[in-house]
Amino acid sequence: MNRPMNHPLALVTVLIVVGLAAGAAASAASLEEAATGGKEAFVCPPCGDAHDKTIYDQPGACPVCGMRLVKKSGLAERRNVAILLFDGVQIIDYTGPYEVFGQGGIFDVYTVSETGATLKTAMGMSVNPAHSFATVPKPDILIVPGGDVTGPVGSAATVDWIRGVEKEASYVMSVCNGAFILAKAGLLEGKAATTFYGLIEDLKKQAPNTKVVSDQRWVDNGKVITSAGLSSGIDASLHLISKIRGQARARATALHLEYDWDPDSDFARAALADRKFPDFAPPDGATVELVSTEGTREEWTTKYEVRSTLSSAQLAGEIRSGVRRDGLWREAPRQASGGGLESVWTRVDDEGAAWEFTAVVEGSAAESGPRIVTLHIEKGPKETSEARSATP
Repeated sequence: MNRPMNHPLALVTVLIVVGLAAGAAASAASLEEAATGGKEAFVCPPCGDAHDKTIYDQPGACPVCGMRLVKKSGLAERRNVAILLFDGVQIIDYTGPYEVFGQGGIFDVYTVSETGATLKTAMGMSVNPAHSFATVPKPDILIVPGGDVTGPVGSAATVDWIRGVEKEASYVMSVCNGAFILAKAGLLEGKAATTFYGLIEDLKKQAPNTKVVSDQRWVDNGKVITSAGLSSGIDASLHLISKIRGQARARATALHLEYDWDPDSDFARAALADRKFPDFAPPDGATVELVSTEGTREEWTTKYEVRSTLSSAQLAGEIRSGVRRDGLWREAPRQASGGGLESVWTRVDDEGAAWEFTAVVEGSAAESGPRIVTLHIEKGPKETSEARSATP
């Protein structure tokens, strides 16, 4: 039960506390007024440096970093961004988002690991996390990068910490195969997600109740966002800034980073046509050097220089045997018009689209030594169910 505060001493105490608080506020206001002469106060857009706190009495450019000053009264509420680190973390997966949010104006970015001890990233960079799970400030946004995720996926402490953060955070975002950590924590159940292009099928197996997509650079479920590999984390971070601060601010951040951000781009590594190439290895003892590789979602051409003791006919035969072992293609061999040895294969993918794959070995059948091998794949129209059933 609440009772009226009628004791004289209690009333005096309250008056003293209120008076001290008002005096402190008045002192802060007077200091700002003294700095600006009573005019509108301007500051550098916060980026985590000491000069963020410097107050200016007129607009212009920051004399330290060159950024345009903004009205202090117009600054948005600040957000804590925690970036999870672990042994073997991929460098760009966490440094890319760190840079984006660090330039985003209202974000306090820091790193955290299970123990806070020094760790080694992929490629051996030594890193000192700012916090452990025991000391970390409450995150508004959690970034979960990829790399060697064996440790965090197998750590009950890490998985439980992520679950706890997700309950109170505004957003959780993974980069690359950090999606596997979110899947382990149960955060992708019933959601759509993506990951590194080479691990799409693995994520489908690890997260059977997740719709795994291969044609998006990032996937936004509202609170949980996943991005594809490596530099995709930069794009997803800019996307998240656009959700929080608007697309204009996100574009301005990208411009300041000199990053060519296109939120409407349809680039997704896993969706490119070369992902449909048959899975086969070069012949034993052959030396293979990439000459060129380029294409789109609809077609792709890759050329190799192959050095082998095999004749051109034998090399072409090895390629055909490898494609047969892949088990998804049917063959229609023919002689290439340019004099090389050509084999043509067709298949229908899981979505009903027809693909034609061509392998050409330049040179006459008996020729040995360095040869150019050209692999080309091209997408055709969807086939009927009868044609699909004919595919071996």
